Amino acid sequence: MARRWIPRVCALIFVAGIAGIIIATVNGNNAGVVLSIGLVITLAAVALLTLAASATNRIEVFDEADDERLEASIMALVNSGADEERLRSLVREVRRLGRQ
Repeated sequence: MARRWIPRVCALIFVAGIAGIIIATVNGNNAGVVLSIGLVITLAAVALLTLAASATNRIEVFDEADDERLEASIMALVNSGADEERLRSLVREVRRLGRQ
């Protein structure tokens, strides 16, 4: 949910900040107001960069470890009498649904 609203709020801050800097410059060139608006814009940019950095994919080693655990679970179910082909098709379907 935050991945949806954080970029929108940051974009709104960017647009409002640029307008604020222009208005503050025209209305007396108050350096404190311009710097404060610039600081808010900078914090929004840092928040957007942090979101982008945290939304990257996982490290491959963790994916491989998860795949090995899943394969071990499948083999345990097959050894206990489950139909391997049906079980693997079920796992493929669940993974496809999980990516949507």
